[in-house]
Amino acid sequence: MCGIVGIVAKSPVNQEIYDALTVLQHRGQDAAGIVTCHNGKLNQRKANGLVRDVFRATHMQQLQGNCGIGHVRYPTAGSSSPALAQPFYVNSPYGISLAHNGNLTNSDVLSQELYQSDLRHLNTESDSEVLLNIFAHELQKLGKLVPTAEDIFQAVTGVHERCAGGYAAVAMLAGYGIVGFRDPNGIRPIVYGRREGKSGPEYMIASESVALDALGYKLVRDLAPGEAIYIDNAGNIELRQCAGTTHLNPCIFEHVYFARPDSIMDGVSVYKARLRQGERLADKILRLRPDHDIDVVIPIPDSSRIAGQSLASRLGVKFREGLVKNRYIGRTFIMPGQSVRKKSVKQKLNAIGLEFKGKNVMLVDDSIVRGTTCEQIIEMARDAGAAKVYFASAAPPVRYPNVYGIDMPSAGELIAHGRTDEEVAELIGADWLVYQNLDDLVACSGEGNKNIENFDCSVFTGEYATMDVDEAYLDRLAQDRSDAMKEKREQLLGSDGALIGLHNDMS
Repeated sequence: MCGIVGIVAKSPVNQEIYDALTVLQHRGQDAAGIVTCHNGKLNQRKANGLVRDVFRATHMQQLQGNCGIGHVRYPTAGSSSPALAQPFYVNSPYGISLAHNGNLTNSDVLSQELYQSDLRHLNTESDSEVLLNIFAHELQKLGKLVPTAEDIFQAVTGVHERCAGGYAAVAMLAGYGIVGFRDPNGIRPIVYGRREGKSGPEYMIASESVALDALGYKLVRDLAPGEAIYIDNAGNIELRQCAGTTHLNPCIFEHVYFARPDSIMDGVSVYKARLRQGERLADKILRLRPDHDIDVVIPIPDSSRIAGQSLASRLGVKFREGLVKNRYIGRTFIMPGQSVRKKSVKQKLNAIGLEFKGKNVMLVDDSIVRGTTCEQIIEMARDAGAAKVYFASAAPPVRYPNVYGIDMPSAGELIAHGRTDEEVAELIGADWLVYQNLDDLVACSGEGNKNIENFDCSVFTGEYATMDVDEAYLDRLAQDRSDAMKEKREQLLGSDGALIGLHNDMS
C-alpha cells in the first residue's frame, strides 16, 4: 500500500507535495519521493525513510516548478532498496515520471513482453516500473511529437488492456502535464480536487481526500474504475473512461485499517464505517453472550479506536485508553520484516496498569493478520493484572493472501488460515475471541454508498476480482516472497540497489 499525489498549480508545488505526503505518511513509511517540472526540466529527490527525513531544505530548493508528483512507499516485495523508491522515470517518450499504488498480478508476463517485444529495459523487479514502461510504450506507439489529451487517454486504454491487478497511478509528462488513472475494478483509491487560485483553478490528485483537505482543495470526486484524468500545465482538465468493462470493487481493507478516518473513499466516510463496525460487532457479542462480564473496552491504538468507542457504547460498558502509544514508532503492520514487527510492539505500546488490574478486559483491534502483535498485547494485558482478556476483531478472519498491494503474501503467515476461531484464540492467548461477520463488515461500508455493488474482500473470502489468481499464482507469490528468496534478492542487488542480471533471468 502506498500514497500518491499530483499537483498542477499556478505557483511552486514543492512544499504542497511535501505536506500532502506527510498527510499520507500512514500509507507508507519505507521511502518517499518527489518529482517536479520547471521549464520542461524534471527535478527529483527520493530516498528511503520518512518524508521529514528524505527532504531537507537544499532538496526542497531544487524541486522547482508548478507541476509535480509524489509518493510514499510501503514495500510488498520484501525489499527496501533505495532503487525501489518512487516516482520512477523513463526518458522516452517526452520524459515520464510515475508514482503507483497497488500491484499488477501479471507483472511477470509484462516484464517478458517489455524486454522481448517492446525492447524496453527494466532496472528493478518493481511492478511500478513495469506499469510506467507499459504506459510509455503505449504513448510511443502513437509517434506524436506533441501529445494531446486524446493520445494520453489512448495510452491509458492500452495500459488497461495489458495490465491486470489493482492499481492507481499518477504520471507526469515533462513540459505537458499530469495524468491520473485507476484500474478497471476500482480496487485502489484515487480522488481529485480543485482549488481556486489567484490566477485560476489549481488541481490535485491523491490517494485519499484527507490530503486535499489539508491543502485547501475541495474534493470533486473519486476517479471511476478505468477512468483517467489529464491536467495540462495551463490548468485545463479532461476526464475520459478508458476501459471497456468496469466494476467498482473498492478494497474494504482501506476502511478497516489503511485509510485515515477523516477520508472519504468512493463516497464512504471511513470514520462512519468504523463507527458502524463497532456497533455491529457489539450486536454480535450481545447475541453470543447476552450476560457478558466485560468490565472495560480498550482499543489497540490507533485504527481500532473509533470502532472500540462505538462498541463500548453499544455494550454499555466503560471505554478506556489503557494502552499508550509511542508516536515515534511507525505502523507495525506495514513495517518490513517480521523480526522488526516483533521488536517494535513493546517499544510502541505500554499498558496503564490501573485500567487492567483485576478487570475483565475486551481488547479491540481493527483486524488480526499474523497474530504476533495481538499475542504480545494480550500478554502485556495479563502482565498488567487483567483477570480475563477477551479480544474483538472489527474485521472477519483474514485467511487468504492479498495480491493487490497489501503485504499478506503467504497464507501460511496468516494465523486464521485453516484454523477455527477457538484455535486462533488459543494461539494468541485470549480467553475469548470474536470476529466481525463478513456480511456485517460489508454492510458497514456499503451503507455509506448504496451504488457500490461489491467490495474487494479477497483476504476474507479468497475470491479475487481480477479472475486471474489461482493456486499456482499464489504458490509462486509465496515462494517469491519467502525469506530465502528475500536473501537471494538482496545478494543480487548492486551497490546502487539495481537488480543485476534481471534480463539474463528472463531470456
